[in-house]
Amino acid sequence: MFIDESVIQVKAGAGGNGCYAHDRQKYRPKGRPSGGNGGRGGHIYIEGDPQLHTLQDCAYRKSYKAARGQHGKGSNKYGKDAEDVVIYVPLGTIVSNDNTAEILYDCLEPGQRVLIARGGRGGRGNAALATPRDPNPDQAEFGKPGEEKRVRLILKVLADVGLVGRPNAGKSTFLARISRAHPKIADYPFTTIQPHLGIVGLEGEYESFVVADIPGLIEGSHTGKGLGIRFLRHIERTRVLAIMVESTSENPKKDAETLLNELAEYSPTLAAKPACYFLTKSDLVEPANLKLPHDWLALSSVTGQGVTEALHRLRQLVAKTEPVSEADESPLF
Repeated sequence: MFIDESVIQVKAGAGGNGCYAHDRQKYRPKGRPSGGNGGRGGHIYIEGDPQLHTLQDCAYRKSYKAARGQHGKGSNKYGKDAEDVVIYVPLGTIVSNDNTAEILYDCLEPGQRVLIARGGRGGRGNAALATPRDPNPDQAEFGKPGEEKRVRLILKVLADVGLVGRPNAGKSTFLARISRAHPKIADYPFTTIQPHLGIVGLEGEYESFVVADIPGLIEGSHTGKGLGIRFLRHIERTRVLAIMVESTSENPKKDAETLLNELAEYSPTLAAKPACYFLTKSDLVEPANLKLPHDWLALSSVTGQGVTEALHRLRQLVAKTEPVSEADESPLF
């Protein structure tokens, strides 16, 4: 199941209490203070994992709690620090404080670990509290509580090319043709109900690029029609768009404008991305009847006609387009 948003509760561990103890010494009933410090409570970290592609684990487990630090002991024995908790999320996940909307972390680099809830400091034992003025303190400290937060996780998949088109425009067939991705393909609208990623490599070229397929858009998607615009966040970070219109369209340019208008309602920046335009399913139309606007390319993912040229166009456009910065993205809420 593809899940791209989740809210979780995180609670770091409290620190262990400091110990109140004294050494036994001859002729000194109390002896000198020897209570050890308590251990630190467990921190909670978030780390991006390239092997994950959904927030499914976080959706089912709503609460993460780290353990408390061990209490200090006599004979100046310090308590152990508690084990930290690491929450693994897909790359492209934005972590924010659900109460303040403050962005805590944007998981873009694999293996990078960021602290989101700090464990409480351990309390000091009476040995650590001893001073020249008070060499024999009569108390020890309690451990400090750990941080607790309500955290929102929002996944925006990372890809170079975003496929945009109406339902049943041939986007999934194109992705299956150019990569090893296996999106559902059928002859009815809204076959795709979740984003799919495919890695594309061109013969003779070393570098590959990533293509994202999202559910189809219809006129009025920005108002909630069809599947709405929930999945448009997954092409916000793409460098370029592939606008795909069926060859059987009476007016391909008008259909493309409708798609761009829906993108603009969500984010003007998204609609302004560099784009290539393709007429799909060209094998269903006689060449003489094909309405091919200027600078558009006709292709058939079934026969393979025009597919290689389409990939070269996309690759060239990706190569000369800068990656998307955070400032280019639309707000989370």
